Amino acid sequence: MKKFLVSAVTAAALVIAGAALAAPAMVGNSAKGKVLTDAKGMTLYTFAKDKGGKSACNGKCAVNWPPLMAASGEKGGAGYSMIKRDDGKMQWAYKGKPLYTWVKDKKPGDITGDGVLNGAWKIAKP
Repeated sequence: MKKFLVSAVTAAALVIAGAALAAPAMVGNSAKGKVLTDAKGMTLYTFAKDKGGKSACNGKCAVNWPPLMAASGEKGGAGYSMIKRDDGKMQWAYKGKPLYTWVKDKKPGDITGDGVLNGAWKIAKP
């Protein structure tokens, strides 16, 4: 019984560690080719006004462009990192660029946010 309990605890720890190191985004398809997506398959975007690992999209902007939030204990890797937002919460970034979804995208593969605000919003590409 003790041996089984240790094995179960070890297995659970490995699953948790693997989840903590999993990429926060996936690769999906769009009319413009491969894009990074959230867990629901929704296209992710970057914002040209974000500088130095800091999000410039807060308040009403973040309502329209919801940040890809990082949960406590998650770790970066493979190009992914986390930045601290103005509210103190953590957001995922890819290659140093914070990631967002767009409220007007309705289904996976939509890319209606690409080019918004005179091109400041761009599809996040793998």
